[in-house]
Amino acid sequence: MIENRPGLNLLAHLVLILGVAIVAMPVWIAFVASTHTATDFSSGTIPMWPGPHLIENYSRMLDSGLSTSGTPPVGMMMLNSLVMALMIAIGKIIISVLSAFAIVYFRFPLRNLAFWCIFITLMLPVEVRIVPTFQVVAGLGLLNSYAGLSIPLIASATATFLFRQVFLTIPDELTEAARIDGAGPMKFFRDILLPLSRTNIAALFVILFIYGWNQYLWPLLVTTDSSYYTIVAGIKRMADAVDGLPQWHLVMATAVMAMLPPVAVVIAMQKLFVKGLVETEK
Repeated sequence: MIENRPGLNLLAHLVLILGVAIVAMPVWIAFVASTHTATDFSSGTIPMWPGPHLIENYSRMLDSGLSTSGTPPVGMMMLNSLVMALMIAIGKIIISVLSAFAIVYFRFPLRNLAFWCIFITLMLPVEVRIVPTFQVVAGLGLLNSYAGLSIPLIASATATFLFRQVFLTIPDELTEAARIDGAGPMKFFRDILLPLSRTNIAALFVILFIYGWNQYLWPLLVTTDSSYYTIVAGIKRMADAVDGLPQWHLVMATAVMAMLPPVAVVIAMQKLFVKGLVETEK
């Protein structure tokens, strides 16, 4: 049993406070910067307290965007990121859960080889195969489209592996009982496997949604039409000012708004997320 020492408790609390401060400080600086004007940064110093231009800066980015960098209103970019993140997260889960179901419960030649071929693709992320992937997407006419943004990122060896491990923990007696009751493969999948995997699906959805929302390089390559810009790529374009210095107060306002949807998803699904990581409902 761990001895309760006041000194150790105080040290643990101080370390916790220090860790929270280190994580929260960049967010605070971004928020403070988003409430000032561009002239407040001309001296090279960053104010540490909010300014009086919060509503003005946020309203400008939501309504009109930043014309000097060619970025549309933030609301449009956030909608594009939301559509892309949902398509990636839902697509990855559907494909992965079905492929894991086939690998675990169906007997076919070279089944294990098929799984390991899927698993090996972990060594081939989009950044490694980005040139041939771009050529395929361009050849199919999918540039400047939600399909072009999402489809190349949908396949997931990690999610397939996780669902395979979950299905392997389900007792064989449950499968036999379902077979005796006359349940076909898809009925067994729909009525038994999916309910037993709902917490794992929720946890994976949170991770994959944030993964899709934070995509940077791929959307930057496949979108030349501003109506398909995503929020992360839009921030990059705003920071790369061509005709002058970046308007950092507006860039920071956009960055703060870009953090809100992932935070909302994590908060809304926090219980299922934690449960899916630490528990199983077998």
